[in-house]
Amino acid sequence: MLEIKELHVQVDGKLILKGLNLSVAKGEIHAIMGPNGAGKSTLAKVLAGDPSYEVVSGEMLLDGQDLLELAPEERAHLGLFMSFQYPVEIPGISNFQFLYAAHNAKLKAQGKTAVAEEEFHRILDEKMAHIDVRSEFKTRNLNEGFSGGEKKRNEILQMAVLEPKLSILDETDSGLDIDAMRIVAKGVNCLMNSDNALILITHYQRLLDYIRPDFVHVLLDGKIVQSGGPELALELEAKGYDWLEK
Repeated sequence: MLEIKELHVQVDGKLILKGLNLSVAKGEIHAIMGPNGAGKSTLAKVLAGDPSYEVVSGEMLLDGQDLLELAPEERAHLGLFMSFQYPVEIPGISNFQFLYAAHNAKLKAQGKTAVAEEEFHRILDEKMAHIDVRSEFKTRNLNEGFSGGEKKRNEILQMAVLEPKLSILDETDSGLDIDAMRIVAKGVNCLMNSDNALILITHYQRLLDYIRPDFVHVLLDGKIVQSGGPELALELEAKGYDWLEK
């Protein structure tokens, strides 16, 4: 599904990613771990199409299509979804309005007919029930006055509505207590299937107790230096990253 080959990325003239390679197939969950400054969030933002980052060389292909040729909205229409470490608040726009517009924009990009508001109410109610999101989220303004956990649950609701091929969750456990993390993880797990894939960026092994990855990768100084199964996250928790930097 996703192929990243020898990706070099810089920002403000400083090279951040230095030949990163990653392959993600359908049905897989990949966790990317590493210390601050290793390039984890840079990878997420480059995949999403953040113009602040300059791709110096390398390839990023989603289902064989070159992501570097696509604008951020085109990448989203292709099936790429990213949740942010700090979701923004948008006063005056309700969750329903935002999700309704996003859903119909996706349908339009696929050459399909937009749905009426009444039909989308039914669709949204089903999605909210599926991932255990309270009905009040529908009418609240987008992230306005939300707690950290509510913002993250709201992003999982967006993921449920858009049904992306590839989701990138950038430190979705940041600022969450154990109960909120468990709820968010349950929502993510409900949405995973054999036709989609997930890249989970995190500092801590604790999230991986709830969202079990197929592969764990360690990103250091702009490159993936070690890959393994879930046991690698436990080793990192016990040893830190120093043993890989030597």
